Amino acid sequence: MTRTSTSRPPLTQRIAGAPICWGVCEVPGWGFQHEPPLVLTQMRELGLAATEFGPDGFLPDSPQGKADTLAEYGLAAVGQFVPVVLHDPQHDPLPVVEAAMAGLVAAHASTVIIAAATGAEGYDSRPQLDEAGWTTLLRNLDRIDEAAAALGLTATLHPHVGTMIESGTETGRVLTGSSIGLCLDTGHLLIGGGDPVAVAVEHPDRIAHMHLKDVDLAWARKVQESAVAYTDAVAAGMYVALGEGDVDIAAIVSALEGAGYAGWYVLEQDTILAGDPADPSTPKGSGDPVADVRTSVAHLTSIADSLAKGD
Repeated sequence: MTRTSTSRPPLTQRIAGAPICWGVCEVPGWGFQHEPPLVLTQMRELGLAATEFGPDGFLPDSPQGKADTLAEYGLAAVGQFVPVVLHDPQHDPLPVVEAAMAGLVAAHASTVIIAAATGAEGYDSRPQLDEAGWTTLLRNLDRIDEAAAALGLTATLHPHVGTMIESGTETGRVLTGSSIGLCLDTGHLLIGGGDPVAVAVEHPDRIAHMHLKDVDLAWARKVQESAVAYTDAVAAGMYVALGEGDVDIAAIVSALEGAGYAGWYVLEQDTILAGDPADPSTPKGSGDPVADVRTSVAHLTSIADSLAKGD
C-alpha cells in the first residue's frame, strides 16, 4: 500500500498543507475562520507545494471550481478529509464519498481521507461499536477502497479522536479487517492511545497518506483521562509546531522514507483561533498559523537534510 517509486520527488517537494492549520474546520462554532484567498496565498508564500481541500464550502462546490481555484494560487491538490458514517447498516456512505471523489479527480488529486464519523457533531464524545457495527464499518471501508481505485484514487482511513476509529487497538482492527490504506495522523493516533512510531515502523506498507502533527503530551493525557474535552484542549494549545512537542516526527519520517514512501507529508495541525491574528484586539496566545507552519516546514526540512546526509 505504501507508494513507492524509484524516482520519487525529494521529501521537501512533498510537503503539503491543510486549511485546518488556519483554523478552517467543518465543526460548527470551531473558531475564527480565515477566508480562502488569505489561506492559499500564505500556503504558497510558506513554500508549500500542495493542499488538501478543506471542509465543504471552503473551496467552490463544483469539481472544476476547486481545481481552478488551486491552480490560480499555484497549489497542487492532495486530497480531501471526508467524515462519513460507516457503521450504520441503514446508511450508505458511498454517495457522499463519490461526490467528494469527483472533485478530487477533477483537480488531479490522489487521496480521499475517510474518517469514521459518529453521526453527531464535534469530536468530544462517541459511542462504542458492537460487532454488527464493526462488520458494517469494515465492509464499507472495502467498498470505498474499491470505488476509489476504480477512479484512480487512493482511499485511506484516518483514525481520529472522537470518531468510531480512534485508538491504536481500533486502528489495528482496521488493518487486519480491511484492505483500505491508512492515513497516519501522528497526533490523533497518539491522543487516541496509539503509538504512531510503532505503526510507521511495523506497517509502512499500509500507510498511503500522512498527516503530521506534534502534540503536548500533558494535554493529550488530560483528553485521554476525560479531564478536558478534545476541543478545549485544542483551543488551549495541545497541538504545537513540529519539533516542539512529544511526537518523534524524525523517527516516523525516517521509517517511512526508508520503506520507500513516496506520498505527501501534510502539515495538518488542528487549530482553533479566537480571532484574526492580524487584528490587535485578538487575545495573545490564540495562535499564529503562519509562524506555526513556518516552524513545522523548517523542522521537516531539517529531517530531510539529515536523511539525505545519512545521519
